[in-house]
Amino acid sequence: MTQFIYDGTYTGLFTAIFDVYERRCDDAQIVKSHGMQALVFSDNIEVCTDNAKAERVLKGLRKKVSPECFANLYSCYLSELKGIENTILQFVQYVFASRKNVEDNYGHTAVLDVAQIARKVGREKHRFEAFVRFENIGDRLFYAPIDPDYNVLPLIVPHFKRRYADQDWIIYDTRRKYGVHYSEATGELHEAVIDFSVERNDRALTGISFDPDETLYQDLWKNYFKSTNIPMRRNMKLHLQHVPKRYWKYLVEKK
Repeated sequence: MTQFIYDGTYTGLFTAIFDVYERRCDDAQIVKSHGMQALVFSDNIEVCTDNAKAERVLKGLRKKVSPECFANLYSCYLSELKGIENTILQFVQYVFASRKNVEDNYGHTAVLDVAQIARKVGREKHRFEAFVRFENIGDRLFYAPIDPDYNVLPLIVPHFKRRYADQDWIIYDTRRKYGVHYSEATGELHEAVIDFSVERNDRALTGISFDPDETLYQDLWKNYFKSTNIPMRRNMKLHLQHVPKRYWKYLVEKK
């Protein structure tokens, strides 16, 4: 067994795949450098992330699969599931070894896994596009915390950049400790890091105070939601299908 140890980035992953081919390894396994466990009797190879190497693999894939399938690989990477690197490696190997398009051959384990995992990540993406709620923290800056099962922040940012291009905002992944800040003035996105002194679920931020009018706006929304709700037509089973309980913490009307 040969372990290729990469830095956890998407570019690093495809650099590792390039190195697997370059070294002609038949028993390769790709693992992240963070949290990796050395295998007994395995050879460990440190992968140096190389944009040119990664792009050669990605360019070859673009010629062999549809744009949708190509995007699915990125979604799979963002799933952060254990062993996802090797699922992607097996998929890439199968694609390159086939003369025809095999992305719909669900009889192959890697093809099926890529399609199913991408579907789950896509479902999470759409839900967070619908359920993210911003709060005014002053100076016309709006903040929204998220805690997704999958790392969908890179996937949802384009949606909010289009929809809220007229204001400054931050979407912060509290689980992975990173976020994205959008500036209305420049139209640019930047990574945001916030220092939390304690772990809390009430959205309180260290050193940041919410705008005094924020509570008023939230109360108005709650009253509107309550006034439009018809108790006799309530169907909790259907409601939970569309708005699972784990998303309620993001919704003002559920507080």
